Amino acid sequence: MWERVRSVCAGRAKWIAVCGLAVAVPLVCDASVSWSTHVFDDSATIPHRSVALVLGTSPTHEGRPNRFYVARMDAAAALFTAGAVDGILVSGDNGRPDYDESSRMRADLVARGVPAELITCDFAGFRTLDSVVRAKEVFGLDEVTIVSQPFHAERAVVLARSHGLDAIAFGAANPALGSWLKVRAREVVARTLAVADLAIGRRLHFLGPGVAVTTRTPRRG
Repeated sequence: MWERVRSVCAGRAKWIAVCGLAVAVPLVCDASVSWSTHVFDDSATIPHRSVALVLGTSPTHEGRPNRFYVARMDAAAALFTAGAVDGILVSGDNGRPDYDESSRMRADLVARGVPAELITCDFAGFRTLDSVVRAKEVFGLDEVTIVSQPFHAERAVVLARSHGLDAIAFGAANPALGSWLKVRAREVVARTLAVADLAIGRRLHFLGPGVAVTTRTPRRG
């Protein structure tokens, strides 16, 4: 009888330990990403970088404008208008002929006053890792200002710096609380996977030939 009790207790202890790790590891990964980065929120005081790397997302959600997307476009345009960056690299998904995040971002930034010739498109920014690695390896950038919501920008900065790209972040506005909580929960998982990618040294399957990013003469020094 006592052997059976000990066996049951040992089995439960193992499950408790596994469940504890399943909760603790993502939380530790999430906290470590937040602690290691700072996201700027003022386009007038953020340090100057030649290029803003704007991370793509779907322009629409359930048939309506995606507030995450709109906020990123507003933030990127504000950086350019303030002279905090001199060119913009928009990086998004163009994995099928009828879906092109980068071209849409370019058009919407032009509508906000950014000259078309100063916006460069990366059509293979399928993931955050793709976007930051390609910014360095394909577009030849040594430093960037990453534009996205703060929770996403923090992860992007960690990935960028881990791959030799000097990155800072400018935070786009977060959406309403209900949507933010859902996305924030997914971000915890994404950060855990990002840490795993760094741990195993995941490499991109597609880079391609080099492309130059066009910038204007700097307005801020």
